[in-house]
Amino acid sequence: MKTLYVYILECSDNSFYVGVTNNVGRRFIEHQSGVHETSYTFGRRPLKLVYCKEFLGPINAIKYEKQLKGWSRAKKMALINNDFKSLHELAECKNETSHKLFSGSG
Repeated sequence: MKTLYVYILECSDNSFYVGVTNNVGRRFIEHQSGVHETSYTFGRRPLKLVYCKEFLGPINAIKYEKQLKGWSRAKKMALINNDFKSLHELAECKNETSHKLFSGSG
């Protein structure tokens, strides 16, 4: 089974880029050197690798990459900082229809 990595880069404008690759070192060098002019990171260099997670096989890696791309900046920061308490709190549903807020009496 092929090893893949989901990674997060912090850009010079403080935004995050989430990607997936089979070679983090090579991919980071590509981002950092501006090999791909149309890449999100091209005009946001220098970059810093702030998170990386290994996966066996593409299905879970791609699923995780898409999940992270949908996260707020606060959730990504909590993940990067290994702040799992905050990550859990940020993941909780807080809208009016939340099961935690729903009383059942209407």
